[in-house]
Amino acid sequence: MIPRSLEKKLLDTLSHFPVTALVGSRQVGKTTLAKVVADRCERDVVYLDLELPSDLNKLHSPELYLRNLFDSLVIIDEVQRLPELFPLLRSLVDQHRRAGRFLLLGSASPELIRHSSESLAGRICYHELSPFSLLETGADTVDTLWLRGGYPESYLAGSDEQSMVWRREFIATYLERDLPQLGIRIPAAQLRRFWIMLAHSNGQLWNASQLASSMGLSPTTIRRYLDILEDTFIVRQLQPWFVNTGKRLVKSPKIYLRDTGLLHSLLQLDCVDNLLAHPGVGNSWEGFVVEQLLNMMPNNYQAYFYRTSAGAEVDLVFVDGSNVIAVEVKLSATPKLSRGFWNGFADLKCRKGFVVYPGDERYPVAENVDALPVSELAQVFS
Repeated sequence: MIPRSLEKKLLDTLSHFPVTALVGSRQVGKTTLAKVVADRCERDVVYLDLELPSDLNKLHSPELYLRNLFDSLVIIDEVQRLPELFPLLRSLVDQHRRAGRFLLLGSASPELIRHSSESLAGRICYHELSPFSLLETGADTVDTLWLRGGYPESYLAGSDEQSMVWRREFIATYLERDLPQLGIRIPAAQLRRFWIMLAHSNGQLWNASQLASSMGLSPTTIRRYLDILEDTFIVRQLQPWFVNTGKRLVKSPKIYLRDTGLLHSLLQLDCVDNLLAHPGVGNSWEGFVVEQLLNMMPNNYQAYFYRTSAGAEVDLVFVDGSNVIAVEVKLSATPKLSRGFWNGFADLKCRKGFVVYPGDERYPVAENVDALPVSELAQVFS
């Protein structure tokens, strides 16, 4: 089993907060990580999976069941299925205030955050579990992780063919079962079509009107579809950075499918050779690097992209107060930086910059700007 980098943070949070929430996409490994944490817990652990009728029945009278478990760590999986629990959890925590009482697992951020923020303010800490990252799988796994994505069952499959089968089944189950369980009533075929269209525009600026016209729907409906995919951890919206540079700035977000394995499944790219021959390979590589860096980003940073109507452009901008780091992503063994990057670098007064490429050696490109192998991404923040 591949150790998860979030494990230490999760254990630390459980030692300080009464309630800890672990959110993330379905099948990303939340339950496995929770059970690893449970094995390291020095107290009794009670595990409840709200997708099991037997466990759901235990909470038919939740106060009676939970109130005597104040000495145990109670793990509640798929907690968004029972939102009425949150006010009760607040009361139970206030009656017996101690760290590590509840670990809540959820696959839908809007339901979990809305109900828990209303009821558990000051009592809860959140962590998001993403698919496997390079920090977890190792620097020599770049091609496999990029092609298959980081969902454990996909990444660890015995072959690329088995991995593709798993991802196709994941997409079908997500559309036909998972979303309806969350109360989202959208025809699966229609949302699949929208998802495929996003895959073909991966890494590009969001254009609701264009997508709405292509699908024969209103921009409002298209926006709702995007929000659903974002709120269930499928899509990432990278926002533009607005600064007082005196430039005309792009205001639309860039859209990425967060897991490149799902992206490649939707594009029917089943091997590295087919991926490298696809016209969208550059945007796929960019999205892969963006997601890896966002998983590594320290909490004190915020991430954006920068683009002006005059052509200045930086793929990723990391901001910590006056400290600004620019990152460009290139799928080339000999990466070249465009004038647009240099203009953006100057506009933003960046402290340092990097061009991330699929090579093996770090070397200077210019003063304060280095070419950086994808295997050394963590050095962006060092």
